[in-house]
Amino acid sequence: MDITGFLKSQFICHLLICYIFIVSGLIINFIQLFTLLLWPINKQLFRRINCRLAYCISSQMVMLLEWWSGTDCTLYTDPESYHKYGKENAIVILNHNFEIDFLCGWNFCERFGVLGSAKVLAKKELSYVPVIGWMWYFLEIVFCKRKWEEDRKTVMQGLFNLRDYPENFWFLIHCEGTRFTEQKHQISMQVAEAKGLPKLKYHLLPRTKGFAVTVQCLRNVVSAVYDSTLNFRNNENPTLLGVLSGKKYHADLYVRRIPLEEIPEDEQECSNWLHKLYQEKDAIQEEYYRTGVYPETPIVPPRRPWTLLNWLFWALLLLYPLFKLLINMVSSGSSLTLASFAFVFIVGGSRPVIQHYTPYEL
Repeated sequence: MDITGFLKSQFICHLLICYIFIVSGLIINFIQLFTLLLWPINKQLFRRINCRLAYCISSQMVMLLEWWSGTDCTLYTDPESYHKYGKENAIVILNHNFEIDFLCGWNFCERFGVLGSAKVLAKKELSYVPVIGWMWYFLEIVFCKRKWEEDRKTVMQGLFNLRDYPENFWFLIHCEGTRFTEQKHQISMQVAEAKGLPKLKYHLLPRTKGFAVTVQCLRNVVSAVYDSTLNFRNNENPTLLGVLSGKKYHADLYVRRIPLEEIPEDEQECSNWLHKLYQEKDAIQEEYYRTGVYPETPIVPPRRPWTLLNWLFWALLLLYPLFKLLINMVSSGSSLTLASFAFVFIVGGSRPVIQHYTPYEL
C-alpha cells in the first residue's frame, strides 16, 4: 500500500471528511431555510437556487466515488441515446443490488449535469434527517410512508408539482422497493408464484403502483425512461466504507432509453409492461454474468471538475478554523486536552483493524 492509500484508510481522514460534509451541509440547510422567502415571490428562482445549493451537498458524496476512491464507471448505451442524456427530463429505473448503487446513480446524474436537480421517491422519515433529508425537502422530493392507500394522493401531488420545474431533472426510482438479498428474493418469488407472474433470478418483483403513477403524472413532461442496470466487475461487493477508505471499484452501467410514448397509459397495462421490463433486465443480467460485458457500445463519460472543486472550497473554508482551534488547544498545555488528542489518535489508528473484522451495514 502506498502512502496515499494508507492515508485514505485512516480514521482521522474519515473523521475530517465527515466533519466537512456535516458542517457544510448544515450551513447549506440554513441558507436553504432563508430561500423560503423567495417562494411566494418567485417560485422558479427558489427552485434554481436550491438546485445549486443541493449540488453543494450531494456532489461531496459523488466526489468520494469519483476522485477519492477513483472508481471507474463504464456506461453501455446506444450512441444515439447518449447525446440526449442530460438534455431532457427522464425517469431512471435502477436495480437495487449494492450498497452504493444510489451513489452510482448520482454519479450517472453528475456526468450529465443533472445531479443538483435529481429527484427520488424517498421514505417520509428521511425528510427529518439533517443535511440530506432537509436538502431533499427544499428540492421538493416526493416522500412516502410505504402505505399505498395513504401515499397515493401525496405522491401524485408531489409529482404534479414537478410538471413546471425549470431545470432538466431525472427522477430516480428503485421499483424493487428494497435492496436484493437471497431471503427477500425467496419471499418475492413466492409472491410471484402466487400471482402467476414469471419468476426472476436476479431481481425482486417490481412494485408497479408507484411506477405507474409516476409515468401517469409526468407524461408530456418526461421524455423517456432510462432502464439502468448496474454491476461490478470481478464479483466486487462495494461498500460505503470501502469508498471512504479510498478503495477503487469497477462499475458497469447498462442504460436503455425507452421513449415514454411506448409505455401504456392504462395502469394495469403499465404494470404488465414493467413486469416484462424486469424479465428483460433479468436476461441482461444473465448475459453479463456469462460474458462479463453488456450489449451496446461502452463509453466512459468524462469526469467534470465541479465535484472536486466544490469539496476543496468547503475543505479550505472549514478546516482552517478547525486546525487553528486545535493548535490553540494543544498549545494551552492542558493535560486533559493532550490526553483527549492521544485517545483520538489511538482510536484512529486501531479503527481499520476493527473494521476488518466487523461487518459494515448502511
